[in-house]
Amino acid sequence: MTAVAPSAASRIAVVTGASSGIGAATARQLAAAGYRVVLTARRKDRIEALAEELTAAGHSAVAYALDVTDRAAVDEFATAFKTIGVLVNNAGGALGADPVATGDPEEWRRMYETNVLGTLNVTQALLPALTASGDGTVVVVSSTAGHGTYEGGAGYVAAKHAEHVLAETLRLEIVGTPVRVIEVAPGMVKTDEFALTRFGGDAEKAAKVYAGVAEPLTADDVADTITWAVTRPSHVNIDLLVVRPRAQASNTKVHREL
Repeated sequence: MTAVAPSAASRIAVVTGASSGIGAATARQLAAAGYRVVLTARRKDRIEALAEELTAAGHSAVAYALDVTDRAAVDEFATAFKTIGVLVNNAGGALGADPVATGDPEEWRRMYETNVLGTLNVTQALLPALTASGDGTVVVVSSTAGHGTYEGGAGYVAAKHAEHVLAETLRLEIVGTPVRVIEVAPGMVKTDEFALTRFGGDAEKAAKVYAGVAEPLTADDVADTITWAVTRPSHVNIDLLVVRPRAQASNTKVHREL
């Protein structure tokens, strides 16, 4: 991958949900590309350990414990920045796989608050600093669930559709400003926590998601995609990039070798 080095005015990259998975991998790759990364997540110990790892490797990184659903905390966090170059809205996740008829409204609410309102909170709070940089980029890490539904996924699908619409609408509303809006929509990604969290820690159910799939995407695959999009020349906007493993043709069509 050929990356364009960030300008001095846009060297800071804020990554939400940086404690594991795609967020942590993205922080590592953006740091390697020359950004000073600001790691945010609720799990302070995880992001502090990652910041130490990146610093030891010669990169610039700081950790800031943050719950993106807490608007007051997000607003306070934003006061630390006059300008930033990149915001990667990665915090989110799925809970449950029940049909609409029996879905848990509390899980739906939590998914909406994290995936949608969390993205809204951080984007609103940091948009002035992104604009002030003269070369800002907002990345929304959505999902293929935001572009096609599947049985048992309505709560997550609804949240990710809303996140997709947020990104699409923001791009229309701020056109003409020096801020790009990029959406990266991953398909099947195998990480340590996504499916396990979705199924309430049930390792057997989590393993079935990837059963027989030779090579699902990894967190590094998605991070590489995000970093490539971010490091394109300023006039190049990757509106939407859908990335799936070769074995996955759609949300419901997956080749499994069982």
